[in-house]
Amino acid sequence: MRIMAIDYGDAHTGIAVSDPTGFLAGYTTTIHAYRPEAVAEQIAALAQEHGAEELVLGYPRNMDGTVGPRAEKAEELAALLRKGTGLPVVLWDERRTTIDAHQILFNAGKNGKKRKKIVDSVAAALILEGYLTYKKNC
Repeated sequence: MRIMAIDYGDAHTGIAVSDPTGFLAGYTTTIHAYRPEAVAEQIAALAQEHGAEELVLGYPRNMDGTVGPRAEKAEELAALLRKGTGLPVVLWDERRTTIDAHQILFNAGKNGKKRKKIVDSVAAALILEGYLTYKKNC
């Protein structure tokens, strides 16, 4: 089962797609769009292109576990994705994924400008890896 993970942001949305077995993160890209409807359309096209059967959307809870404005935006995108793709959408706790992605890229020697271009897709890959690990252990 191919799974697509999404790190939704105001201007940049990271995408990571698993391999066909659903065990490894594979393809990654970044969508550059501001409007949630435009983001949802591009995600739907990528999901169809890659044969995704499930979507995992990063759900940015506050560090204390409460739901803030960013999580509410994720909920709104999830509704658009369910309607536009007909696929199940799992909201996945993504606290610290962007921070971890920046650290991974920094440790790999990427400067600030290069990090900014790919950090969202790395964060999506981290979301995907966390979800795939969870599914393996269930």
